[in-house]
Amino acid sequence: MRIAIGNDHAAVAMKLELIEHMTTMGVEVDNLGVDTEESMDYPDIAAAVGRAVAAGEADLGVVLCGTGIGVSISANKVPGVRAALCCYEYHARMAREHNFANVCCMGARVTGHELAKAILTAFIETPESEEERHHRRRRKMEALDNAR
Repeated sequence: MRIAIGNDHAAVAMKLELIEHMTTMGVEVDNLGVDTEESMDYPDIAAAVGRAVAAGEADLGVVLCGTGIGVSISANKVPGVRAALCCYEYHARMAREHNFANVCCMGARVTGHELAKAILTAFIETPESEEERHHRRRRKMEALDNAR
């Protein structure tokens, strides 16, 4: 599995810990974020990760900013991306299983690093549902992409 991860200046430390965590899980990681605390605009990072996922260059994406809100809004502007702001493991499981999310968004200023690792593990390990009702809803979400 290959995951693209990106972050702004607020989430450098969290990104580095999550990269180490994913590496121990056997995940290949593409670091599309910044490694310094010099100000960086989160929409640029979210777009880069979103495009990598939408193009099939990465299986999943992770985007980080201070709250996770800005990267979530930004990543969802990329057609083919279903980004979910995940504050708890349950969010991550439901985002993957029911909503077929392909980008996990988290906030470094509001989420502890251990919780972030647990959220990311749940996001990576949870399979998409095979139930028709979830596939029907996914098709409706994809139709919204096409309506732009």
